[in-house]
Amino acid sequence: MLKQLFFGSALLTATGAFGATPVSPVGEAVNLNKYREDVKILASDAFEGRAPLSDGEQKTIDYLVTQFKNIGLAPAFGDSYIQKVPLAKISADQDMTLTIGDQAFENGAEFVARTERISADITLNDDVVFVGYGINAPEYHWNDYADVDVKGKTVIVLVNDPGFASQRKDFFNGNAMTYYGRWTYKYEEAARQGAEAVFIVHETMPAGYGWGVVQAGGTTTKYSLIDDNNNQSKVGVMGWMHLRAAQKVFEAAGLNYREMKAKASAPGFKAIDLNAKATLKLHSTFEMAESQNVAGILPGHTAPDEWVALHAHWDGLGKGTENGKEVILNGAVDNASGVAGVLSLARVMKGMSEKRPNGRTMMFGAFTAEETGLIGAEHFSLNPPVPAENIVAFLNIDGMNVNKATDYILQYGEGLSELEDYVAKVAKSQGRFVKPDPRPQNGLFFRSDHFAAAKQGIPSYLFMSLGDTDPSFIAQRYHKAADDYLPEWDLGGVEQDLDLIGQIMAQLANNGDWPEWTGESDFKAAREASKQ
Repeated sequence: MLKQLFFGSALLTATGAFGATPVSPVGEAVNLNKYREDVKILASDAFEGRAPLSDGEQKTIDYLVTQFKNIGLAPAFGDSYIQKVPLAKISADQDMTLTIGDQAFENGAEFVARTERISADITLNDDVVFVGYGINAPEYHWNDYADVDVKGKTVIVLVNDPGFASQRKDFFNGNAMTYYGRWTYKYEEAARQGAEAVFIVHETMPAGYGWGVVQAGGTTTKYSLIDDNNNQSKVGVMGWMHLRAAQKVFEAAGLNYREMKAKASAPGFKAIDLNAKATLKLHSTFEMAESQNVAGILPGHTAPDEWVALHAHWDGLGKGTENGKEVILNGAVDNASGVAGVLSLARVMKGMSEKRPNGRTMMFGAFTAEETGLIGAEHFSLNPPVPAENIVAFLNIDGMNVNKATDYILQYGEGLSELEDYVAKVAKSQGRFVKPDPRPQNGLFFRSDHFAAAKQGIPSYLFMSLGDTDPSFIAQRYHKAADDYLPEWDLGGVEQDLDLIGQIMAQLANNGDWPEWTGESDFKAAREASKQ
């Protein structure tokens, strides 16, 4: 067993839903009463939902810095626990209409549009091209942009990737979404191709959520990092289009949407000029601001420049409206539970390091603006305290199982990195098995902070169990005011998952291993490039 490398053969047990669960000295050292206290405080009304750039942000940062100091962690960013994250707060004027050909579409009901460029006004009067899934993936021998020039044009693309349409596991990744299926990739690739605007056709099944989610996210204030050129290299208009609107566009062009989607899902598809122009006037206002990442470290004894990172995003959604009333979205499970887990393991590892110092440095972090696009994690990954190639692994907690212990651990993605082997072996030592993501089509691996680190080549792993042991959570409490701390939480799942994560951290901090990406991917290529 891997755990025996560092903790001998001592085993303790915790009683869960399925009986006795082996717990190592890491799990035994977790103080669940202190864990409860951390969640209760972070998810209290006093913290106002922990929205970036709010009073709740400063209360959160102050609390975390105080805890890191009390634990005895050193600052992660030179002499500071805080990394400033420059943000643009972007609000699009919702008084706009999209016209394609001679058809006008209503904002919110039929399309949404925004920008990350620092440009007050963007005016479209562009030719419209259907480019299938908008994917350029050499490893899959797939390029929807082959033999077409979309510079300065508006492109319409399908959501998800051809694998989902085929359900063939040997085609892309079948039902499991690849990064090429994520909406973020669609915008990135269109910008690389020189397109001025992108409209993604929304369909509930391949997207993994309904139009209401798109409407809510596309019509509210958003945040973005700012590059040296005020984000001018990004696509001008980032849009979504309701399926009914897309069907009208294709019908006006003398095409059947379903037939074109079928052609776009098969090899050999060629982009189609829809012989229409898109017109839109997008006006946006901007507010420049700074948010904050926070992190502390336990310096390594023999290899201090090699870091093993554990993280959970501290931000929540702040305040919202439910049934016509203002409410506080306290985000107890998402993600006060994860932040409390980071603090708990920091306390455990600090105590163990006093008996036996770790070889490598352990980092314990909490970043901003995950809920608005992994922004804090992206800034950290582009500006890490040590070179990215020196970060051994990035472990991310995004919602813990606050209910009873389980006989499994969820895994998002498959065959991505050797970190999966660590998880499987430690889970087995706990009497558990690895359960594949029950909703692989949602692409959850690409939707939390570890993904920003993965894009820089850092082997990364997502620990997320919110909703899996309580099916009602997603429907009734996720991103709602009902996501509050509940005193009846069992926390058996928290104990066993922190035990597992802590064992992996301890192993990587001492065994000299460098987990690698498995299989060909952009992650692996980025890791190899960072070492050159």
